[in-house]
Amino acid sequence: MVAAIFSVQPFGRHLASGRGAAFIVLLAFLISFLLIRTSARLSRSVSWWPGGVQSGGVHVHHLVWGICLMLLSGFLAFAAPMHAPWWHIDAALFGVGAGFTLDEFALWVRLEAVYWTQEGRSSVDAVVVAFAFAALMVLGTEPFGLDDPGSIWGTVGTLVVLLGVVVASAAKGHVLLAVTGIFIPVLALGGAVQLAHPHSIWARRFYSQGKLDRARRRYAPDSRITRLTNFLSNLLAGAPNDERRTMKLAVGVGHPVDLDVSAPDEEK
Repeated sequence: MVAAIFSVQPFGRHLASGRGAAFIVLLAFLISFLLIRTSARLSRSVSWWPGGVQSGGVHVHHLVWGICLMLLSGFLAFAAPMHAPWWHIDAALFGVGAGFTLDEFALWVRLEAVYWTQEGRSSVDAVVVAFAFAALMVLGTEPFGLDDPGSIWGTVGTLVVLLGVVVASAAKGHVLLAVTGIFIPVLALGGAVQLAHPHSIWARRFYSQGKLDRARRRYAPDSRITRLTNFLSNLLAGAPNDERRTMKLAVGVGHPVDLDVSAPDEEK
């Protein structure tokens, strides 16, 4: 039964190691992220959802389960010679662990629970960037077009230019364009020529006060691009507490409104 489930043919043949394993990891990663994020949203919205795991009064973040799954599946991949369907299962376990872990990426960086705050949006950003990178790898896209024939010096020169464009895009705060630009250079070029985010390394080091003010206006909370980004992020992962409070105030004008929209302690 298990073998039949995993014997899909996304590449026109039965899954094999390499890109086939990457496809399983990517699929498990996406499904696990969507499921754990949905569970967290239900824990915040309804009282009957069981929520997280408690041990001795301490909430065990799903980050912990994700790290354990990645360690276990990674060790088994190196230590145990596996054949189908076992390596399929191992790849799926690694993907689930990655999904659980990256969903709390903001906790890695800040070492505090900011899951339902504005700072917690960095977890969603990390998931989107990781998914885009992995998806391009699964599709067989070659980084910087290195599969193209050419002289060694021509290849080195092209690589240096493209790497510079990717770094510039990332330094300007356009991380998704930078990562996808590793495989599709025109995307990194788009990020490199765009106005930098006001808090990016590029803006802080190279922008004059006038250009920095322009960047702040471009990426202000009420700007069109920021509102669109926030809308898509909220649709995927839920709104931060401050935005939920604002929405409740707008809907509840003239009516009693419950402003206690904070997350349960275990997901704050």
